[in-house]
Amino acid sequence: MRRRIAEYVRSNPGVHFSAIVRELDLATGQTQYHLRKLLRRGEVTAEERHGQTHYFDDGYDDWERAAITLLRRETDRAIVALVLEAESIAPDAIATRLDVARSTVEWHLDRLTEERVLEKRYDSKGRVTVVAVDPERTRTLLSTLDPGVADRLVDRFTRLVDGAMTVDDVDSGHLDSE
Repeated sequence: MRRRIAEYVRSNPGVHFSAIVRELDLATGQTQYHLRKLLRRGEVTAEERHGQTHYFDDGYDDWERAAITLLRRETDRAIVALVLEAESIAPDAIATRLDVARSTVEWHLDRLTEERVLEKRYDSKGRVTVVAVDPERTRTLLSTLDPGVADRLVDRFTRLVDGAMTVDDVDSGHLDSE
């Protein structure tokens, strides 16, 4: 059982606990037990990022683990893919191409720049463009990831809610702050 979990983590870097349980059809307690053993032995590592725990084997450095946790998300991945394709692109163009709100793009860009996956550059007139910090490594990571259904559903729900909100909703206080 432990070997199966370790192999699944190795094949799916950055995977969440619930995906391990679901994909390997294991009981929660059983998975917790074996993951604790694997963590103590150093066969897998757990990384808490952006409110979720992600599991990795020891083949990834800190930057790669941070990038993978973000690239597992559909919108982050789409933004990064656009930046890699264009080499340099304005945030407005990203929002237009992905058909998402500019505020959504900025929220994702904040996380992607904080983890040094992307970088914002400003020209002499203050216009912003976005570039990849390490394009080759980022392409390599993108090619190794196959985000799970749960990751894609959460991201699509977020985009759906974002599309349903309007500036008037926010300004008039119709949105609960929690």
